Amino acid sequence: MSIVTPTSAETPDAALSETARIARDLIRFDTTNRGGGDAEPERPAAEYVAAYLSDLGLEPEIVESLPGRASVVARVAGVDPALPALVLHGHLDVVPADPANWSVDPFAGEIRDGMLWGRGAVDMKDMDAMILTAVAELLRAGERPRRDVVLAFFADEENGGVYGSHHLVAHRPELFAGAETAISEVGGYSIDVDGTRAYLIQTGEKSLDWIRLRARGTAAHGSRVWHDNAVTRLAEAVAALGRHEWPIALCDTTRELVDAIAAILGEDPREVGPEELVLRLGKTGGFIQASLRNTSNPTVLAAGYKHNVIPDTAEALVDVRALPGEQQEVMAEVRRIVGPDVEVETLHSDIGLEAPFTGELVAAMTASLEREDPEARVLPYLLSGGTDNKALSLLGITGYGFAPLRLPADLDFPGMFHGVDERVPLDALDFGHRVLVDLLRSY
Repeated sequence: MSIVTPTSAETPDAALSETARIARDLIRFDTTNRGGGDAEPERPAAEYVAAYLSDLGLEPEIVESLPGRASVVARVAGVDPALPALVLHGHLDVVPADPANWSVDPFAGEIRDGMLWGRGAVDMKDMDAMILTAVAELLRAGERPRRDVVLAFFADEENGGVYGSHHLVAHRPELFAGAETAISEVGGYSIDVDGTRAYLIQTGEKSLDWIRLRARGTAAHGSRVWHDNAVTRLAEAVAALGRHEWPIALCDTTRELVDAIAAILGEDPREVGPEELVLRLGKTGGFIQASLRNTSNPTVLAAGYKHNVIPDTAEALVDVRALPGEQQEVMAEVRRIVGPDVEVETLHSDIGLEAPFTGELVAAMTASLEREDPEARVLPYLLSGGTDNKALSLLGITGYGFAPLRLPADLDFPGMFHGVDERVPLDALDFGHRVLVDLLRSY
């Protein structure tokens, strides 16, 4: 099988590293996922990945949940088959990007100012490329990882993995046989803590509940005096939920992170509150802030069909993220806040996760970072979003976020997740490649 590169008006730059070239190629596949099954197919990108793996002598399998909704899985045999396998995974889909808001074509994979620009440069075609080239470096050198490594490139992560990781876990669990740990996105990147470079390893993630609120009333002419108005009823519920102040609530991961930040800043965490400490991280603090409490954000409103008609129903979508272990209590509180006159329908739900910041894999990730960056401080953190580790956890696989990138202190990297002008430094891609190669040799 030969690798087919997506078409582009630009001439490939021979000076780019292989990792950067692959990340660029993957960005040029438009794999936009609009949610609810509405997506550009991942199949072309999956075939590109499968061809690359085949050229390494592996036997990748493309698995479709629906026509075009393709994931790729391959297994790399390790030196010691008695060791539990590691799942090294990424996703091939991306969230939508409006070209009108970008300074570059989001699917051109443009190189500018020492960075790779485009939708997926951060989330997460950068990591997909780092995985591929890290494995390639070992295999081309005639080496193998210490343990079996299951490589997985999932479809549909941006829709909760319904047609990707969850489909494979439910229908093809044998592909992950023998695996106990997993590594994926949204961790391993560096942040600046008052002049100290620290790397965040993601050891947990919030639960996910995508819900629909529905208020009902009686349809009537828009000129009437009318108190049975579904729009008003819904608006009151949405405002109450959107303005609800969820209290600070620390779990083991966030408590350890806050203590570490306090130590670096020279503060006493008994005197300075967790949120104040986190927000002193600047733009990164805004990303981590949501890990300190539950959240419930209204995101979509829908009601009515004509200016002079009071509709009989009104609906809103709300994104609810609860801390690990608090999902049921949070959903009960959501229902209390919106009141008995508003229906709450769960459209998609997934569990929260939290793993200890200890053990062989954590030690290996930390050591690999420190060998590449001896000044590194390595800290745990809780992701306010979610990853495909949720699905793998149903097979008893413990997942971490570790896409290692050494970044400039002034780069708002977390702000680029689902943001405009998404981009990643080229040298950060090569840094991540080297760290992953080291990890595969040592873990």
